[in-house]
Amino acid sequence: MAELAEAADITVRTLRFYRERGLIRPPRREGRIAWYDETHLARLRTISALLERGHTLNGIAELAEAFDHGRDVGDLLGVGGPSEETPVRLTPEALADVFGSEATAENLAAALELGYLGTDGADIVHVSRSLLDVSAALVREGIPLADVLRAARHVREHAEALAELFTSLLLARDRTEEDLRRLRPLARSVVGAELSLALDRRTRRPGAEPGPGGRSPGGRAPGGADHGGTDHSGADHSGTDHRGTAQPS
Repeated sequence: MAELAEAADITVRTLRFYRERGLIRPPRREGRIAWYDETHLARLRTISALLERGHTLNGIAELAEAFDHGRDVGDLLGVGGPSEETPVRLTPEALADVFGSEATAENLAAALELGYLGTDGADIVHVSRSLLDVSAALVREGIPLADVLRAARHVREHAEALAELFTSLLLARDRTEEDLRRLRPLARSVVGAELSLALDRRTRRPGAEPGPGGRSPGGRAPGGADHGGTDHSGADHSGTDHRGTAQPS
């Protein structure tokens, strides 16, 4: 028990309390020896991550009960109701198949801390099918999973700010639950469109089609001349000097 508590960065007293509350499964016993394994450690890390995200022990106990009895945990994880996100249950082997060599202990711990992963006995539950699929696609493109998870932390911060903004907007007047279900996709559409435009602005290469106002991304007119300057010969852009005499090219 002391080794498990140390690995989970909690005290033995806290571990005993979690066990008494039913937050972790009893250990496997051989005579008077109690054996804890990686599933117990994963559960303890999940508990710590949920506590850091503001969940209460009562709520975590409800989650643990749902996991242990195979119930749908979508609502408990906060992705039920009007959300389109669907939790995914995976075996450790299936998760390794998805991420290959990127399914390291460090990356799994980071995903647990983010709240992307939870445990259900020997199984793993990911809170979102779409996030799982996108993360796997990025890894297949050669982006390390550790970088994907670091980016996810920043995305989470901005997403929370956007959610607060749109929640305030949508709840500015008395709305029914049906109103919110209808308006929610509009908020997602605004965010998706703005992100698409922002990506366009940052990925457009020099020489691409000019944007609004006839300027290319580099600030030059379609003909290629820089609008702020003159050539070094003193001639204007028409190719004649101020006396009207053609200049040699």
